[in-house]
Amino acid sequence: MTRSILTGLVCSALTLTAAPALAQTEEAPTGPPAGPPEGVQAGQGGPPDSVFDDTWINIGFGVAYSPSYSGSDDYVFNPLPVVQGSVAGVDISPRPAGLALDFIPDTDDGPNITFGPAIRLRNDRADQIEDPVVIAAGELDRAVEVGAATGISFPKLLNPFDSLTLGADIRWDVAGAHGGMVIDPSITYSTPVNRGTFVSLSLGTEYASDDFADYYYSVSATQSAASGLPQFVADGGFTKVSATTLVAVDMDGNALNGGLNAVVIGGYSRLIDDAKNNPYTAIRGKADQFFVGVGLGYTF
Repeated sequence: MTRSILTGLVCSALTLTAAPALAQTEEAPTGPPAGPPEGVQAGQGGPPDSVFDDTWINIGFGVAYSPSYSGSDDYVFNPLPVVQGSVAGVDISPRPAGLALDFIPDTDDGPNITFGPAIRLRNDRADQIEDPVVIAAGELDRAVEVGAATGISFPKLLNPFDSLTLGADIRWDVAGAHGGMVIDPSITYSTPVNRGTFVSLSLGTEYASDDFADYYYSVSATQSAASGLPQFVADGGFTKVSATTLVAVDMDGNALNGGLNAVVIGGYSRLIDDAKNNPYTAIRGKADQFFVGVGLGYTF
């Protein structure tokens, strides 16, 4: 994974608290609440009030420990600010150093379709390079990738509050860095385990165009002369497979009333094909990429 990919994954974790999953219905899940549901008087029935019933915003901040570039075996710390929410019926979701919008309203029973624009900033090998040989090959420009995010979500598979989501982002660089296209498909299962704790598992991959692969994985004659790395010509294709898991906990035990939440996230990716075989990875780094992150968020 690139540093910015890791950043985006932890940013997503910061905002994937139990409450958005619970907000698919107005009822609270079974669990060990300390008292009557928020907004419901003791001895009365009915759904609890939820901060997610209308406009809501989650602001989060965390720290990730992740590879300094895609394929690196050097690890660095990164700060992770994030914003997620729903405003006027438009959902705002974090992306790796970016965001996506969803203009299609959800229903309680689904399946639910998502579609909207997506944007992200890619910082791979643009800064924080720790390897002097890779530094000698030269820093790269930051890419600005713009495109669309789409997917389909199936709620209530194993319990009234879980969901399975199939999604993909497709983006093109508009800043003249790699100048190519990237597709990020994923599948995610999410479920609360009680009113205040949420868990999620995501499996994903990445497909990149020839221009993308050539920019990040090829070693030109000039780069070879500067760094001593052998020349290499990379082709486009699948670049990695990955798995990410997270646990989010609402600090007062009731995600429906918003407030402070904490997240722990961990992930692993395996670079494949030319993302694995290029000298930046095969000689100077490793195909196995790990990351961990922790964060705090506040929902209102």
